Parts: sequence; C-alpha cells; structure tokens
Amino acid sequence: MRDLARGMFVFGYDNYMAHAFPEDELNPIHCRGRGPDRGDPSNLNINDVLGNYSLTLVDALDTLAIMGNSSEFQKAVKLVIDTVSFDKDSTVQVFEATIRVLGSLLSAHRIITDSKQPFGDMTIKDYDNELLHMAHDLAVRLLPAFENTKTGIPYPRVNLKTGVPPDSNNETCTAGAGSLLVEFGILSRLLGDSTFEWVARRAVKALWNLRSNDTGLLGNVVNIQTGRWVGKQSGLGAGLDSFYEYLLKSYILFGEKEDLEMFNAAYQSIQNYLRRGREACNEGEGDPPLYVNVNMFSGQLMNTWIDSLQAFFPGLQVLIGDVEDAICLHAFYYAIWKRYGALPERFNWQLQAPDVLFYPLRPELVESTYLLYQATKNPFYLHVGMDILQSLEKYTKVKCGYATLHHVIDKSKEDRMESFFLSETCKYLYLVCVL
Repeated sequence: MRDLARGMFVFGYDNYMAHAFPEDELNPIHCRGRGPDRGDPSNLNINDVLGNYSLTLVDALDTLAIMGNSSEFQKAVKLVIDTVSFDKDSTVQVFEATIRVLGSLLSAHRIITDSKQPFGDMTIKDYDNELLHMAHDLAVRLLPAFENTKTGIPYPRVNLKTGVPPDSNNETCTAGAGSLLVEFGILSRLLGDSTFEWVARRAVKALWNLRSNDTGLLGNVVNIQTGRWVGKQSGLGAGLDSFYEYLLKSYILFGEKEDLEMFNAAYQSIQNYLRRGREACNEGEGDPPLYVNVNMFSGQLMNTWIDSLQAFFPGLQVLIGDVEDAICLHAFYYAIWKRYGALPERFNWQLQAPDVLFYPLRPELVESTYLLYQATKNPFYLHVGMDILQSLEKYTKVKCGYATLHHVIDKSKEDRMESFFLSETCKYLYLVCVL
C-alpha cells in the first residue's frame, strides 16, 4: 500500500509539474494549469484559494520529504525560492493562504533545518532560511486582515499587494477566523516576534467570548465589526471544523493551558448538544452515535445533514483520548464511503442519501483512518486505507492526475485537482502503513 500511495502522489505531482507549473493547480482532464479567475473576481471557489503563487508545488513540499524523495524535495524547494513571489495583485482568503501556503513553507523550513533529519537527508546546501523569510513576507501581507476590526476577528480576505479590499465583507466563518494559531504561532516562535501569534490568539479569544451563555456553542458565521452571529448553526463541519481542531493542536504544539481549557469546554458542549444516539458506542439501545447541526443558542436540531469535512472529528477524538467514540464515528463515515466509493459533500442521515453530490478528493477521512491505526494498530484501518486508495484509483484517476468527482453516484468528474489531494490525501494514505 505504501508504494501504491507513493505512486499516486508521483503521478499527480509529475503531471502538475509537466502540465501546470508555475500555475496554482492542475486541470487533470485537459492537462493544463489553472490560476486565479481574473475575469470573475466573485468566483470565490477559485480565487479564495489560487493566488498565482504555484500553490500545488508549495503545498506538496512536506509530502515530498515525508515520502523520502530528497532529490525532488531539494529541487522543489529551490524552485519555490527562485520562482515564487507573494508580491501579487491577488485577493485570497486569509485562512486558505495560511493553512496551505504559510504552513507548507514553515513545515519545509523545519524539515530542512531539523538536526534529526527523520525522513532522510533533506538538508540543502547554502540554505539561508529563505523559506522562513518567504513565510514572514506572506504573513506580513496577511496582517492587514486583523486591522480596523472592532472585535479583533480578522477580515476573511486580503489583497496581497494592497491589503483589505475596500468592498470587503464584514462577515466571516468561525473556522476561517479561528484556525490561524498553529501557523502564526510557529512563525512567531521561529522569528522571535510575538505579533503573529498575538493577532491569531486574539481572534480565537474573541470568537470564544461570543459563544452562547446557555449552551457554550459557537455559530458558523459572525460579523467582525459587531460581533453578532449571522450564522447560528453549530456543528462539526464547514464553518466550524478546524476551529476545534486548532484549539487542541495548538495546545499540543505550544503547551498553553488556556487552549486545552477552551477545547475541553467546547468538547463538553459538543457532547451535550450535538451528539445523538446511544450513550456507548458498541452497546445499549438506540442508534450509533452521530453529531448533528443545531442552533447555537437553543441546541435544537437545524437540519438533517452532515458534511464530509466532519470526517476529521474521529481523528481529533483520538488525540484527546476518546478512542472508542472515534472508532464508532469513523465507522459511520466509512460506511458512506463504502456505499459510494467516495464521501458526498453532504449526506442526509435521515433520508440516507446525499444532499450535495460532489467529492473534491478531501483528506479528512484518510487522516482519521491514519490516526486510528496509530492508536489501535488494528489492521482493519490498513484495509480501510487500501479501500480508499483503490476507490480513488478506480473513480478519480484521469489522463493527467486525479479529478474531483462531480457526482458520487454516476462518477462524473470535474476538471480540478485541488492542492490538498497531494499535500494531505496522498500523504495520509502513505502514512497509514509507514509509521
């Protein structure tokens, strides 16, 4: 399986380099590159992510290293240093630029400078912290998002040349504003400059202080000037998912007790109001556990769907030590995968059918599979990993890479391979059977 996962990555990466670089993404069906949609600035699905900075190459750096490909890693790092610039007239989402670009630059920098070199010799001759300097440059360009906001919660988007656009939206999702602390915190500690961690931590605290006094839950969309909740849905999927993830992972990285205290309180509220089904995973009466979407103030059910991003949560439960519940919840998402050979973007648990049918090669279920295998060493999770890998090969592989599934039932495709397929999905498939 390890070699198959590596082969999947290499096929996608080599085709990106051959047909798309220096553009941001690969269109794997027509074998060409994709950059920002300059003709339609309102096309946020593209423009939030693609900043005209060779996104897929940057995002894939640490995967090259983890897979032990030192020669290609060193070549890719030099390409990034020589060709990538953030002095671009591109308006990008702060969250996406942080997790995909800033995070990757910092990861690659740490891999190069790590005295232990756990993935083989990834050192680069005459390396002078260029990736760290690039990360600093990008972060400085993102800082205007944190200015002129009455709550301390950042604007969702910045132009890398000019700052916050004059017509910027005052509404942002909780995950987007509250999932910057890992990367900004690492940058601050590497630079010895507390500015970046301070603004990210201020945003987290501002969101946390807006939670419901009755339920302890947060909503999914907030006005950054008034602090009023525009979206009152509380769940584990889009708009909230990584807020919880970053609370715990920030504590693991930095050891700040306040982060763990916030996570523990949030986790208790999630258990109290979002969890449905029997109390124990594998015994008792009633349905298996499920986490639903509720009103943040009342805890009342708002709809009957879950989304594929929620598949990250079993992995987070592993990290907090709630392995039994993680096993049960992971089984729910894997059962959906088995039915369709992919995870539909939204699945209606009441109707037992997809509500939104596309699958953009997301990594969340694979990450949870990897973490559960690490926690249990149960070979079942190796089987799950292989099943996911084979489904991806069967249903998403095309001429020049792997394509988004437009429809998980009829398996029609869209001509897009998002950068996270190489940087996360392939990486976790590889790691399932390595460590």
